[in-house]
Amino acid sequence: MGALRQTQGVETKHKLSNTLRNWLPILHSSLGDLGAAMAPFVESNPVIEVESGYEEDFEKKIPKKVISGQISNSRTEQIEALTIQKKSLYEVLDEQIGKPLFPTPLSQDIAYFVVANLDEDGYYEGNSKDFCSLNNIYIEDFEKVRLRFAHIEPVGIGAKDLSESFLFQLDSSDISDEAYSLCVEVIKDMQVIHSYSNQKYFGEVMRVLSTFKNPPSIEYQEESAQVIPDLMIFFNDEDSIEIKLNDAYYPIINIDTNYAVKHEFITQKIKEAKSLVDALDMRRATLYKVGLMIIEYQYEFFTGGQIMPLTLKTLADEFGHNPSTISRAIANKYIACDRGVFAMKEFFTTAIDEDVSNAAIKEFLVGLVKQENREKPLSDMKLLDLIQDKFKVKMVRRTIAKYRKQLNIAGSSERKKLYHLY
Repeated sequence: MGALRQTQGVETKHKLSNTLRNWLPILHSSLGDLGAAMAPFVESNPVIEVESGYEEDFEKKIPKKVISGQISNSRTEQIEALTIQKKSLYEVLDEQIGKPLFPTPLSQDIAYFVVANLDEDGYYEGNSKDFCSLNNIYIEDFEKVRLRFAHIEPVGIGAKDLSESFLFQLDSSDISDEAYSLCVEVIKDMQVIHSYSNQKYFGEVMRVLSTFKNPPSIEYQEESAQVIPDLMIFFNDEDSIEIKLNDAYYPIINIDTNYAVKHEFITQKIKEAKSLVDALDMRRATLYKVGLMIIEYQYEFFTGGQIMPLTLKTLADEFGHNPSTISRAIANKYIACDRGVFAMKEFFTTAIDEDVSNAAIKEFLVGLVKQENREKPLSDMKLLDLIQDKFKVKMVRRTIAKYRKQLNIAGSSERKKLYHLY
């Protein structure tokens, strides 16, 4: 009897280890990448057939309470982005590095260097002098090649700043010959854009400028945010909060247990297929539990408040895992609610002190900028003073600058220029 128990224990342990082996890559992948994560297990297994969960209408799969929120329109776009593969910014640029704009090996090297040194907004921030020194060329020759980026798509990419990006875009705009020179003046002097308001073609200039992309990589930033949420959180008709797995998007695993050939190989493959099903079930169960805990700790957020301090360690202690495991589990996972679509990691913040989270400070910073005087935008020092006064914490100016950059908020002087434009 003891031997039987021992054998059963070994078999159970073996089954669990197989499940965990499959579970880790499946848990770590986003819902959109789940098919790719499963591919190595599926392709080597003849008893598995997979039905895609991506072929039905997304709108039929999510609660109306979520659809009625602000995410309804973007959801359809996001699913289209996943079903029709779109090229990344770097793929689009790579295809254009060649003739006729970059016909020589040196010009191509310069172009690739520019692309490799683009910041997240699409502006060039590379060390041109170092490149020229290494390649024994003049900076003027480097710049001649870089300026050819004015003729590639998306227009504005590769410029050094907002002003140059607008000049790149101006050359491919529909501005009239009469208004062109004024537009160049305005772009170079946007700090005092209002001083040109009495000029004859000022209205046309403003119309054209309002169509320019700012920042130049904005279309690709939006595409990178297009995701499929794992969880939906909403209030039901009884006004109680509810959580729903985006279950319909999971691939369905069909196992052919009546395989014509009876062989040890087939028996093993059936076991592996069942292990894959177990792994998908573990993924669902894990993320559902994470969702329940997020609701418990962040209930105030779902009722219109702020995200509260919550560390990964708190969640890890509940699960009995270490924080790094939880960090991988929530990576690339998203929650849809009537306030929008949020990365799971956004609900786990580093507390500046016991009562204040950096997420709360960022939300307050956004509010300050939205309400600021457009003629006198708030400097980082003024923002720092207001935040320290509000939250009773000690911070430094560079932290405010870092938060601004993370929130895609320009500096005060740049914001003043943009306010006059729009």
